[in-house]
Amino acid sequence: MQKTRQKILEYLKLHGEATVDQLSAYLGDLTPVTVRHHLDVMRSEGVVDAPEIRHRTSPGRPKYIYRLADDAQSLFPTNLMTLTGHILDELQQSLDESQINVLFDGVATRMAGDIPRGPDGESIEARLDRVVSHLSEHGYMASWEQRDDGYVLHTRNCPYNLAIDHPEMCLLDVRYISTLLGTVPRRLGHLLDGDNSCSYLIVDPLHMPA
Repeated sequence: MQKTRQKILEYLKLHGEATVDQLSAYLGDLTPVTVRHHLDVMRSEGVVDAPEIRHRTSPGRPKYIYRLADDAQSLFPTNLMTLTGHILDELQQSLDESQINVLFDGVATRMAGDIPRGPDGESIEARLDRVVSHLSEHGYMASWEQRDDGYVLHTRNCPYNLAIDHPEMCLLDVRYISTLLGTVPRRLGHLLDGDNSCSYLIVDPLHMPA
């Protein structure tokens, strides 16, 4: 992010809200026109909400109050990956393989529960379109293709960044994708093996439930 906008982001995070004049002073007397330009860009990016008009108790023009949008929270550092890694380490030490499998099955079911249900008689192509859209919204960069031996689903990004140290996350993905599809596919490619995607072959689409 551009340096001035990063400073605006940090100020709004620290103080909760600000006027153009407050930001202008904080940014070394940057002109209000320039500050408004940066705020307009940040609004277009979904980082800053539309300003709230706050009327003065004394004569004068109303003030415009700016705050961060909810989406801006993703721009700040978090310790989520470290926490998740430690939780997985503890699970491995505390539970046996069958218990971890049951746990992952439950997690996969919850994750797949967010996908809208398809209509009765939905085609395999429409089902794959829904699954690909759902996976891409969750960071997987998914796509599918039809081949002579069936349909292949590709995911070209791992949204967890934990699989290298915790390959069990790949097992969670298989359960997740199987639940979304309604059938267990066969994995053809694996990002951890150096392939350009994790790929899954669906060979029996006629038995996939809606």
